[in-house]
Amino acid sequence: MTRHTHDLIVIGSGQAGGPLAGAFAKAGRRVALVEREHVGGTCVNEGCTPTKTMIASGRVAHVVRRAGNYGVNVGPPSIDMAAVRERTRGIVASFRRGSERGLDDAGVELVRGEGRFTGPQSVRVGAAGGERELSAPLVVLNTGLVPVIPKLEGLAEVPYLTSRSILELAEVPEHLVVLGGGYIGLEFAQLFRRLGSQVTIVQRDDQLVPREDADVADALLQILREDGCAVHLGAEATRVAGRGGEIRVTVRVDGALRDVTGTALLVAIGRRPETATLDPDAAGIRRDRRGFIRVNSRLETSTTGIYAMGDVTGAPAFTHISYDDFRILRTNLLEGGRASRRGRLLPYTLFTDPQLGRVGITGREAVAQGIPHRVATLPMTRVARALETDETRGLMKAVVHATTDRILGAAILGPEGGEVATVLQVAMMGKLRWTQLRDVAISHPTWSESLNNLFMTL
Repeated sequence: MTRHTHDLIVIGSGQAGGPLAGAFAKAGRRVALVEREHVGGTCVNEGCTPTKTMIASGRVAHVVRRAGNYGVNVGPPSIDMAAVRERTRGIVASFRRGSERGLDDAGVELVRGEGRFTGPQSVRVGAAGGERELSAPLVVLNTGLVPVIPKLEGLAEVPYLTSRSILELAEVPEHLVVLGGGYIGLEFAQLFRRLGSQVTIVQRDDQLVPREDADVADALLQILREDGCAVHLGAEATRVAGRGGEIRVTVRVDGALRDVTGTALLVAIGRRPETATLDPDAAGIRRDRRGFIRVNSRLETSTTGIYAMGDVTGAPAFTHISYDDFRILRTNLLEGGRASRRGRLLPYTLFTDPQLGRVGITGREAVAQGIPHRVATLPMTRVARALETDETRGLMKAVVHATTDRILGAAILGPEGGEVATVLQVAMMGKLRWTQLRDVAISHPTWSESLNNLFMTL
């Protein structure tokens, strides 16, 4: 019988790995948590926590500039980017320390270094102090994603930024060029525009946030352009060059080449799994063509005793999805349950201002799936709370089943859009009909009360 050093090895201390390691340790199991850099994963260190902290600073600058709209007279804001960075660093450090304390209190052994498989139940961890061999009957992967760096002519010779390195800027760029019109690129684009940068967005697709319905993407495009962002759609970057503090991106639009120039370049075209360093073949773990770990609905890989959670599985790359994966494995591995990812709702929020809160399917997906449906839409200009607060940009949209009247999905592009979408998520979980939300008495005047008006359009 193999003598294992631990009962469980978790590789990666993100928002699924850390909680799972802690749960097993509190249950009396011997747990090793392998982390090559910072406890807390992407969310705490370079994702949700720092970006939303910085976005809060951008929001304050935006409100100050608009103060005159509310009869409040102030001068134009002055941005201290070093102070914004230090505030962000402080909150990140606080969250990271909290995560580390939680692991220590639970009795988790934190093993610093890069882990790779040497067999189905064995992991070698390499660090500056040497290598260490670990083994366990259960191994769980929570290694997350890293930014995609395209094979773009000249990019290697230009000091480009990623979603990680841009957090460390001590000065506001004069002109930021953002390569990519997805969630990460748009949040940073609007943030730095509000901090004082000129901003140009280069998007290869014909619309921003390509997974969304066209009317929602168009409304978001209008908002960003109103904020002063230049946006090029259907623009494919072909090469990059830099000289004397200027960065030039050559793009192809409608078959013609043109140059977009700036002083800084953010590459935000997507994220990919970095699974090759794990040597998954040594453990017999199957991956798809993009490198994501293949799992079934219970997060089991192709190798018995090895599981994977969160972004590395190809699931939507959101912290709350990773944490829900933790719940599934805690239920199944510790409590003997049969939890599954099948059928779960996958909400998310794009933290532009206003926010885009999303849950369920889009209208385009309803058409593709052949679902009989109706669509309710309401511009924010018809929402009382929006008029009172002078925040009338955006729209609300819901997709409902044409025969059962159940809510199938929603997009809320408006202030606190994520919070309002959560109301709809709970309604969907409770299998409520849209007529019930149309007729329910909701506190006035709140953002959620606008759901009455949204469904009145049906």
